[in-house]
Amino acid sequence: MEIACLDLEGVLIPEIWIAFSEKTGIEALKATTRDIPDYDELMTMRLAELDKAGLGLNEIQEVISTLSPLEGAADFLNWLRERFQVVILSDTFYEFAGPLMAQLGYPTLLCHKLTVDNTGRVTDYNLRQANPKRQAICAFKSLYYRTIATGDSYNDTTMLAEADAGILFSAPQNVIDEFPQFPAVHTYEDLKKEFVKASIRDLTV
Repeated sequence: MEIACLDLEGVLIPEIWIAFSEKTGIEALKATTRDIPDYDELMTMRLAELDKAGLGLNEIQEVISTLSPLEGAADFLNWLRERFQVVILSDTFYEFAGPLMAQLGYPTLLCHKLTVDNTGRVTDYNLRQANPKRQAICAFKSLYYRTIATGDSYNDTTMLAEADAGILFSAPQNVIDEFPQFPAVHTYEDLKKEFVKASIRDLTV
């Protein structure tokens, strides 16, 4: 059996922090794992910017409630589910993902949690485990599943490397240039073709 392992933001849904940055005008919050490989550095900066602006989970969730999956994402996910077991491996937070997961039909999601005080201030973030995307792939392999993974950012590359096949989707040029070993595509139709190519089964697009 084969499992398709997908990143979430930038692959199926918009980048939440970018949307929040555009709403609030906080330029620093446009940075994502496409720009800053060190996730701790990135999240420390994000929490500091929230504190400085006096913003918290409520304000972030208000922005999330206005977002929809990327165009074509739901259809692609349905296509994938007909052919693979599907798991979303993300560095987002359960407190963020709920409304968008509803729009995608509640796929299995493994991600992180936030610590939030009674005023809505985000005081900390709690990783599910270190290097969680790669570790999930290792776990699936230990269960004798074959894995095909796709993502768009630096924090996806250890997952792509550990999987039996890794695919970059809609990645920025800097990531594509640094990881030429992974095929890079920019449309869901081409991503389907890469999954078909990577599968050991006789599949059709």
